[in-house]
Amino acid sequence: VAQVCIMKEPSMLFFAAEQFVGRSSADVEDIILQTIEGHFRAILGTMTVEEIYSDREGFAKNVRAIAGPDVSKMGIRIISFVIQNITDNCDYLKSLGVKRAAEVKRDADVGVAKTTSESGIKTSQAEREHMEVKYNCDAMVADNKRAYEMKQAEFSQEVNKSKAEAELSYELQAARENQAIKKEKSTDSTLR
Repeated sequence: VAQVCIMKEPSMLFFAAEQFVGRSSADVEDIILQTIEGHFRAILGTMTVEEIYSDREGFAKNVRAIAGPDVSKMGIRIISFVIQNITDNCDYLKSLGVKRAAEVKRDADVGVAKTTSESGIKTSQAEREHMEVKYNCDAMVADNKRAYEMKQAEFSQEVNKSKAEAELSYELQAARENQAIKKEKSTDSTLR
């Protein structure tokens, strides 16, 4: 869709009057349409279907840029030029859309798979780190328990040693006392 107007500058009005005086508005529309269509076709010949389909705005800018100076020589200015719809007879453009939709779906599937994979890796790493910490803690608990039990055994050994020494000392003292008593008894019996 193209919107055009007659330029208001006096020199441009002269060009417009020169080109269109005595013509009907349908004739004026037809002349402008043919001029723009000619440039439109020329630009179409320089672009691929994919470029036209994917960059409609760029294509419309090209038409405005190339057709604008030509229609201005007729005292006409292009206000806007927009491509509303692009169609073809063999569904090539439709297949481009299907292809693009498939590419987007594939990219989304790849993205989901990648994210799922990365999530699984992160989860595995977190579980491994958790297990390492648990094993380290269990090892520390076992080391501390063993150290406690060894200290307890050392203390028990010292206590038992002290008890044994005390008993031995008691028995030794008792034996000395018994010996002293026996000696005294024997001295008493000899003296009597």
